[in-house]
Amino acid sequence: MAHKTEFLYLSEQDTIKAGVLDAAKCVDNAEEVFTLLSKGDYLMGGSNHNSHGMGLVFPKESPFPNMPVAGPDRRFVAMPAYLGGRFDVCGNKWYGSNAANPSKGLPRSVLTVTLNNKDTGEPLAFMSANLLSAARTGAVPGVAARHLARKDSEVITVLGCGQINRSCLRSILTQLPNVKKVVCYDIFEAAAEKFLDWEKKELGIEGEVNLDLGQALKDADVVTVAASRLKPLYVKDEWLKPGVTLLITGPMQSDDSFWMSTKLIYDNVRLHEAYVQEAVESGDKAGYYKGVIGGPIYTLIDAGKMPALKDSTSIGEVILGEKEGRTNADERVTFVACGMATFDVGLGYDLWKTALEKGIGQKLVLWDDPYQK
Repeated sequence: MAHKTEFLYLSEQDTIKAGVLDAAKCVDNAEEVFTLLSKGDYLMGGSNHNSHGMGLVFPKESPFPNMPVAGPDRRFVAMPAYLGGRFDVCGNKWYGSNAANPSKGLPRSVLTVTLNNKDTGEPLAFMSANLLSAARTGAVPGVAARHLARKDSEVITVLGCGQINRSCLRSILTQLPNVKKVVCYDIFEAAAEKFLDWEKKELGIEGEVNLDLGQALKDADVVTVAASRLKPLYVKDEWLKPGVTLLITGPMQSDDSFWMSTKLIYDNVRLHEAYVQEAVESGDKAGYYKGVIGGPIYTLIDAGKMPALKDSTSIGEVILGEKEGRTNADERVTFVACGMATFDVGLGYDLWKTALEKGIGQKLVLWDDPYQK
């Protein structure tokens, strides 16, 4: 009996037609994924089912002339996941990254997402994922803004003026209609100026560039962090006013007093527990912590200065009403997100479904009938 297998190919333009730039819908999708995470209806890689992904890192030197060697941000990473609920699908985000890519007219990372039938393993879709990955990354703090930020927030400070914070700001603003000003900070003035020009044109909100970090933060009601790893970002406790909502999507350092006084909400506590487990297994916990967003917090937890991760709160629990988020206007709330393949799969699934409904993309044949059975 013949068994034909087809899958849908979506180019970057196809994903745009399918709605990858619709920030509000991406936030809704991410919120739904968060509820499944808190219910436990998902799987990711690793023995703990919560690994961020498996990376291929190149050696500093090699006797083989064609083998790649280490360079700035040079790696390949596979991020597999199963997502339950109405999605009920497996998928994988695969990307290669190299800081030298922009000199070749390419993004730093080149990403694709594959969706597969959970039972047979047959491919359902293969799609361009640079915009998808940025959209889901931005949608995550968008969900946090919906549930944790003060609704009267008027000033947003952007720390790190790259493409990821464009996506973050686009999503956050769908949830905060009273924002009147955007303050842009970056270690490169040209990047901050470019970001400000973009947000005025696309988002229509007035703003300013401020290269004094303390001054850039002093009036902020919401702070979105997606800063470069080139230079450590250090935010002093005294710079952050009462009631601020800090949305962390990139690495940030701060005074111990800040981490110990803010209300911490995680994207998924299980993911952070997996990071700690991997740090222990690495044999260099302190070194591992330096490379992950939650490192400063894990260090304080290990020192007994903060509650254990198992006693902490995931935002899905806040969405489901199982735990408290913000409880008053003066509370400083910090949301920490590290990236999970479940969000790539969830958004990829909706783009695939929309593309099928609207006739977007190209159907490709894996086989009309498998040669080997």
